[in-house]
Amino acid sequence: MNKAKIYRLSITAILIAIIIIMAFTPVGYLKIGLLSITFLTVPIIIGAITNGPIVGAILGLTFGITSFAQCFGMDAFGTALMQISPVKTAIMCIVPRVLIGIVCGFVYKGLSKTKLPRVPAYAISAFSAPLTNTLLFMGLLILFFWKSEYLQSVAASLNAGSVMKFLIAMVGINGIVELAVCTVLGTVILIPLSKATARFSK
Repeated sequence: MNKAKIYRLSITAILIAIIIIMAFTPVGYLKIGLLSITFLTVPIIIGAITNGPIVGAILGLTFGITSFAQCFGMDAFGTALMQISPVKTAIMCIVPRVLIGIVCGFVYKGLSKTKLPRVPAYAISAFSAPLTNTLLFMGLLILFFWKSEYLQSVAASLNAGSVMKFLIAMVGINGIVELAVCTVLGTVILIPLSKATARFSK
């Protein structure tokens, strides 16, 4: 096994460990009532951009599994959805997170073939990760659970009777904060890390 493969496997293993640690400590989530702002997309951003969409998908799968695990009594919102449909809850937790890494990795691969400078390419690619997470997670939440008694009660508590009002109420400032923080952190970490990656990958 050459040095590049060893480095790639090492980085992937480290990022998987970071995701697991973040998922089960306060570092990974900022909980506000039923809602959570997650910073777990940051390790996925780093892995997807430095090592490609496949590694991004593996890291996203790790995030998805830890997210689903939280539905077994650790997260009130997820636990309530589990009682309605475990299968749909698993799909909602896992599929969007796998796609985070795939989308982010391919966005960067595409941008790297253009004349766009490296830092803006990092920022755009990093932005695509939390955006993908928010859009797909909320989309599946509406698709699978909108008509459920539980989600209707949540919507009523937020004074959000329509789908659009519910989405705005659920995402709102939380979504903006998540997008901003994950994009900035991912970009800032990637700038020095990319130099190390280029050196060890040779």
